[in-house]
Amino acid sequence: MPMVLNGGVSLKTQQLDMAALLTAFLTVLLTGLLVFFFVVNKHRRVSPRIPPGAFAWDFIGEIFQFLGCYWKLNLTELYENRTQKYGNLFTTSIFCEPTIVFYSPDGNRFLFANENKLVVSTWPKSVGKLFGTSLLNATGDDAKRLKKMLMTFLRPEAMQKFVGRADSITRRHLAEHWIGRDEVMVFPIIKQYTFSLACDLFASINDQDDQARLLCNFMLLLKGMLQIPIDLPGTRFNRAKHGANSIREQLEGIIHERKIALVERKASSEQDLLSFLLSNVDEQGLIKFLAENPRCYQGVLREQLEISATKEAGQLLEWGDLQRMKYSWRVAQEALRLQPPVGGGFRKAIKDFKYGEFTIPKGWKIHWTVNSTHRKPEYFSNPDKFDPSRFEGEGPPPYTFVPFGGGPRMCPGNEFARMVILVFLHHIVKNFKWNLVDPSEKVTVDPMPAPAKGLPVKLFPHD
Repeated sequence: MPMVLNGGVSLKTQQLDMAALLTAFLTVLLTGLLVFFFVVNKHRRVSPRIPPGAFAWDFIGEIFQFLGCYWKLNLTELYENRTQKYGNLFTTSIFCEPTIVFYSPDGNRFLFANENKLVVSTWPKSVGKLFGTSLLNATGDDAKRLKKMLMTFLRPEAMQKFVGRADSITRRHLAEHWIGRDEVMVFPIIKQYTFSLACDLFASINDQDDQARLLCNFMLLLKGMLQIPIDLPGTRFNRAKHGANSIREQLEGIIHERKIALVERKASSEQDLLSFLLSNVDEQGLIKFLAENPRCYQGVLREQLEISATKEAGQLLEWGDLQRMKYSWRVAQEALRLQPPVGGGFRKAIKDFKYGEFTIPKGWKIHWTVNSTHRKPEYFSNPDKFDPSRFEGEGPPPYTFVPFGGGPRMCPGNEFARMVILVFLHHIVKNFKWNLVDPSEKVTVDPMPAPAKGLPVKLFPHD
């Protein structure tokens, strides 16, 4: 008789499930290998000048090396090894797909400048399956239409009226989660804060239960979006698919209610992003870097106190106040350089084209990465040092600082991120100084970089 586990699930059944998962993984891997061999060999016969790198059986080792370095937050070492061997243009495997990596500012400039001419934006297959048609994977006229709608709402002029709302939400967040506490776990409460802020400003979703349900499903989606798309019960991709479906169902209900409110004039087409469409960052890194660099903290505090001195008690921040936060924004930019929100992006060649002496075949994936510049000494002297003065004057050389991408596909939310970061900085430094509980805390990837212990800090309120 088989041993019975909790819930009446037998060990034999569990073994069968594991066998099914292993079989599915091997099937996907072998299919990917066959496709890779076919595509590579076909193009190598036609064009022997494909960028050098992993071909034939090297592809197997490349898959596991990439995945291993990805989960250990050590992709820079992998890329540096490849550039030493092959140069700043090389072929590898990313998420089991043959991919050409552009690893230089010139490569960044070329890809950003040739969007919709030689390349279009793309993402790994798992992202397309989860998101369907969206700005992430839309191309051509669809991408232009979606971005035009977003930019009408997210352009600096339109963002001005949301500064006061962001200020009010930030004050409430600090009162509920920071003030009166000796120690806080920064990463989870910052994640909750930024998500709540986005829910309020983008869709006027104020109910905490609605926000909590959305956040739970969003985290399932996030953890599964950069995975090999094995759609079996228990896999991260399967959980992400269910999370995406739950998000759609919840938002469809909100959309239906908002349409009625717009018709009945109970809502304004400019009150949030959702209404506009119907009528379409990373503070925890700052907390860490400011704790490690007290002189930078003092510079930010001094600037924010000068701004605060011009405000009456209880008066909310305005757009003009953000424009005066020049040193604070340089500090934020340096944090984005060292800990960017994303590691890069993907493109797909829509025709054969030449880059230098090599041919990039139509249909091939292309990858650009912040690792090519953000921590390279030839572009940023002493690159591991936190130094906001890098962004004084004209700032870094073009296409070396790319936390939001560039060209037509530059992240449309960069102004929103700037507003949120500066409003948060204003209030957090005015209220507290803080120390890291564990200065040697490691960073893990799951699938985005995150502090292993949640970044606990000791708070010291100002007198």
